[in-house]
Amino acid sequence: MSQDKLYPRLLADIGGTNARFAIESSVDLIEHIEVLNCNDYDSVVDAVKAYLERVGNPKIKLAAFAIANPVVGDWIQMTNHHWAFSIETTRQALHLDVLLLINDFTAQAYAILKMPQNELLQIGGQSPEPNAPKAVLGPGTGLGVSALIPCASGSYIALATEGGHVSFCPFDDTEIMIWQYARKKYGHVSAERFLSGSGLVLIYEALAEREGVVNMKMTPKLISELALSGKSPLCRLSLDIFCAILGTVSSNLALSFGARSGVYLCGGIIPRFIDYFKSSPFRVRFEDKGRFDAYLAAIPVYVVLAKYPGLSGVAVALDKYLKERKLK
Repeated sequence: MSQDKLYPRLLADIGGTNARFAIESSVDLIEHIEVLNCNDYDSVVDAVKAYLERVGNPKIKLAAFAIANPVVGDWIQMTNHHWAFSIETTRQALHLDVLLLINDFTAQAYAILKMPQNELLQIGGQSPEPNAPKAVLGPGTGLGVSALIPCASGSYIALATEGGHVSFCPFDDTEIMIWQYARKKYGHVSAERFLSGSGLVLIYEALAEREGVVNMKMTPKLISELALSGKSPLCRLSLDIFCAILGTVSSNLALSFGARSGVYLCGGIIPRFIDYFKSSPFRVRFEDKGRFDAYLAAIPVYVVLAKYPGLSGVAVALDKYLKERKLK
């Protein structure tokens, strides 16, 4: 591929609520970041065209989208949004030579490889072990999960998983109760049912029913605010349980992947209450694994503070894709 076609590149990180777009103008130079509300557009093509118009319609031939969805074959039907589309038809509609689609948490994982230390906040543990796997997860509209697996070359490969949909496993009697509440409502109860914005509300609803409290219309933001202000013990308990469940799921991943190089918490939820999170039940629960307490106590956990890690991660994935196919 000729050099004049290598840049600019179109990058997107498409979630169930927002789509983040950017232009990679040259190596590692990501600019013109815009966040569009997915519900404002009928299709992904409409959203892309609206973004490109905002930034002056640059001539783009290479693009990569991270999407909160499994990427299996050509057809994409979003799990937490109504958009559905063919990758190839979208490529043609946008007049692109290359359109790469990857899972959004595969992109989050790749972003870790270029993450500056000042955008990572360590929550317990010791130093990361070199050349060991890294686990990546994060609650948002849903629960994303990935991992970085070391290769013989010294590089890492990011896994595309749907680990957020594994069955939820209660830790104690209270979690058994909220699992029973969710099971009556939904049938199968995944980890994502609780570890997401709507999951925090679901935890509150289960506790409110147990306590006989009139169930007000709550939002994740309101629950967090009432919890942190001390105005609602029930909201505080909901937030404590949310963080404890995140600790259990994170430690399960650390054990499953052997993630002795660290567990990375992404997404926009945790940074909103980061001061509380440092002393929340998260780390105690993370290490509460019986005979493997010491194993987990050594593993560092990092909260990712970067604002748009999905965009830098999908840029890494696109570069890797082009090099492997000798297109650059």
